[in-house]
Amino acid sequence: MKKQDKYLGFEQGPIRPPSEASSLLIRLTRNCPWNRCTFCRVYKKAKFSLRSMENIIKDIDSLHNYIEKIKLNITVDGYIDNRAVNNLFNSLEDKDRVALNAAVNWYSTGMKSIFLQDANSMIIKPDDFVYILEYLKKCFPDIDRITTYARSHTIVRIRQNDLRRMADAGLNRVHVGMESGSDIVLKKINKGIDKAGHIKAGLKIKKAGMQLSEYVMPGLGGIEYSIEHAMETASALNSINPDFIRIRTLAVTKGTKLAQEAETGDFQKPTDTMMAKELRLFLETLDGIDSHIKSDHILNLFETIDGKMPEDKDKMINIIDSFFELDPGQRALYQVGRRMGFFRGPDDMESSPHLERIKQTCDLYGVTPDNVDSVIDELMKRFV
Repeated sequence: MKKQDKYLGFEQGPIRPPSEASSLLIRLTRNCPWNRCTFCRVYKKAKFSLRSMENIIKDIDSLHNYIEKIKLNITVDGYIDNRAVNNLFNSLEDKDRVALNAAVNWYSTGMKSIFLQDANSMIIKPDDFVYILEYLKKCFPDIDRITTYARSHTIVRIRQNDLRRMADAGLNRVHVGMESGSDIVLKKINKGIDKAGHIKAGLKIKKAGMQLSEYVMPGLGGIEYSIEHAMETASALNSINPDFIRIRTLAVTKGTKLAQEAETGDFQKPTDTMMAKELRLFLETLDGIDSHIKSDHILNLFETIDGKMPEDKDKMINIIDSFFELDPGQRALYQVGRRMGFFRGPDDMESSPHLERIKQTCDLYGVTPDNVDSVIDELMKRFV
């Protein structure tokens, strides 16, 4: 293993999918090698780099070492002896405390899954990737799942045999940010891939025997391309049939090119009502697949959209329809309550103990059906 950078201690990147909240985070690369998408601000002004194999293995060894020490300090009723762990924590340097914290948190969640960071870990050499997977399985033989983010552009360039080797070595699931299946929208957001590339990449992951989780972003086509965005994204997913389709509603955040375009009027973000119609059209257009639909993020207007195609399709569409059955004032209350975390779906309004508090909040800030979307935009920026 060739050393490429000085080891400064255990590293963790800034993000992971919400579904990987209980996963151990292992950083293989730093930041994003593309970093040009107009809607994303996560890695701006951060240089991409590959971590050396030596340093990655040091991270894994460090975690393994602390896991073994934690196991020696388990009480008779199965809990961690916090006093013993705190003594260990206080004896360490700052750079080593990060690894211990990661080990404690992971042990507490059952040590069943690992997520490989950052934005595009599969860009490293296949032989190195396979080695890391095998080493993780050797150190932690009881894990159920290893997952990672990857760009479609990178997956397309990996040989099918190498993808199969990664799957055999333990890579169970790949998270891909499709965002859109429309070539027009993909070009506008500078995604660096087209619809055909997304489809090719998705099919390669499926063929290799790994689960595929595709992320789509309602609102990304703006008002102008809302219908195009919905239908072409559904069309691409129909061609792939991924295991999971995850909804991530657009939030236009400061510091992005998309925010600049919004200020100049070159991009017009759809309102919540428009995006609900877009999402309904998207779900209607999905066909011939058995994917799981997940809406597991606070940015989304409907968290209760959660089901399997095709049997749950009507149920998921009905959730959106129940939103349109509300009068404008009730819709505004739902929009605010949803982004405050009090509602998961429109049905929650019927028996919510928080409704009066939401009404008071709307009165305090002067929220009306006419201005609710501008208020929501500010709330959503807090979650990006």
